[in-house]
This record gives sequence, structure tokens and C-alpha cells, in this order.
Amino acid sequence: MTPPGTTPFDCYVAPARFYPQLWRLLLGCVLCLSVYMVFVFIILLAAASLTGAPSAAALTAVVAEAEAPAATLILLASFLGMALGPMLAVRLLHRRSARTLFGQSSQLRRHLPVAAALTTVVQGSALVIWFHHLEAEPGLDFASWLKLLPLSMIGLALQTGAEELVFRGYLLQQLAARFRSPLIWGVLPSCVFGLLHYDGGLGSNAWLIVAATTLFGLLAADLTAATGSLGAAWGLHLANNGTALLILAPEGMLSGLSLHRTSIDVAAAPWQVAVDCIGLLLAWFFIRRVLAR
Repeated sequence: MTPPGTTPFDCYVAPARFYPQLWRLLLGCVLCLSVYMVFVFIILLAAASLTGAPSAAALTAVVAEAEAPAATLILLASFLGMALGPMLAVRLLHRRSARTLFGQSSQLRRHLPVAAALTTVVQGSALVIWFHHLEAEPGLDFASWLKLLPLSMIGLALQTGAEELVFRGYLLQQLAARFRSPLIWGVLPSCVFGLLHYDGGLGSNAWLIVAATTLFGLLAADLTAATGSLGAAWGLHLANNGTALLILAPEGMLSGLSLHRTSIDVAAAPWQVAVDCIGLLLAWFFIRRVLAR
């Protein structure tokens, strides 16, 4: 329960106010990146050994495309390192429990499934449009897809949860503990989140993807601030990525676990990015109306 006179966001940021120094945050970012890189290297070595790949470097190219189920699952599993980074940072540098990154557990448990369900309804409606306008080809057969679904969902929960822990958890909390302006604690991490999705292979339209992912970051930050936990943002993220990775995936872009694939070309049809952004905005609107009351 939120104490009288405080907002859910105040309660969410409160644990970060004890050690808000910027040098701690900078060291924490270095620690997060280091843990992630080391973990990715370890998991690639382990996967290369198990699969008989000639080297971790050779396996990296296969995993980066993630056109096969095993490669996609390995890529999703690598995000465990990203999740561990902020958990270690808050413990070692800010002297607080990793649980404080998530917000109140009761809110997290309630908000995550509600947000995921609302987003699934919106994205499900959008899929009708996509299947009507795009030439979808078969991906995994249904039996294989269903067999892999538990692992796929665990991987998706790990990937989306890890990104939320870093950008709407650690960075947002520590910046909000130091700065009052949402332009710093809300916009700055969202811009970084967007820039990390830059793909030079898309040409000039690569910045459309950056803009779309930055918009997602802003909406997720707003949901976190409005609800006081990662639940709503995580639910939005999980359902949004689940639709794109498990139902209808672009060919050659994390399509290994999807039921259907499409030769979508963002560089040739930027309107598709605009449709995705409209879907995100609708999902955010409904989640905010239901949870932030």
C-alpha cells in the first residue's frame, strides 16, 4: 500500500535515494556492460561446445541472425547476463536489494499480466491487418512451435525483463533519485534504448527503428512512473515482443521461433513502422487507463 502523501513513483524511487551519487551510477553502468559481455562470451563458448560449432566466433554469426530455433533460444538466454548486471550493481554499489529494482511485488504480480493481456488484444487485432497486407510464409510447424513454446516464453520473459531492469529499473531509478526532471530520468534512458537498436543495414530508415524503440522506451517509462513498478512496462514489452517473435516475424530477424515469417522490408515500406507505433500507443493508452487510476 502506498503511504499517504506519496505517489507510487515516490515509493518506487525511494530505495535509490540512499546512494544516488553519479559516480556510483557510472560504475554501475560499467559493471552492467561487463557482466553482460562476459556472460555472452561464456554462453557462446558453452553453445559452441555443445553444438560442435568450430568456434564461438563462428556461432556468433548464426546466433546474430537467429533464423533457427536453437540460435534464437541461445540469443534470448544471453540476456540473463543483462539481468544480472543491474542486480549486482544495486547490491554492490548502492547497497540495496535487487528486489527494489522491480517495485512492490504485489503491483508487479498484478500489473504484468494485465498489461500483457491488454497488449495482446491490441497486437492480435493488428495481426489481422498484417496477415491481410503481407505475404506470410510458414515458419515452424505447429507441433514444433507448441513443443518449444514454454522455452520460448521463458526466453522472452528473460529478454524483456532484462531490458526493463536496466532501462526502466536501474537507470530510471538512479537518475530519478538524483534529478527531478523527467527529461533526464525518463527521456535519457529511452533515447539510449532507442540508439542501441540502430541497424545500419536498413539505410536511412534505420532511424525509424531508433525512433520507434525510443517511443517504446518513453511509453514504458511513463507506465513505470504512473504505476510504481516494472509490471506494466514488462507486460507491454513481453506481449509486444511475443507477437513479433512467436507469431509473425520478419525473415532473418529473430524468426527462428515464429509460426509465420514475412519478407517485410522496413527500408521499402516505412509505413509498417508507423502502424507498429500506433499499436504501441493504443496498448499504452489502455494499460494506463486500467492500471494508473
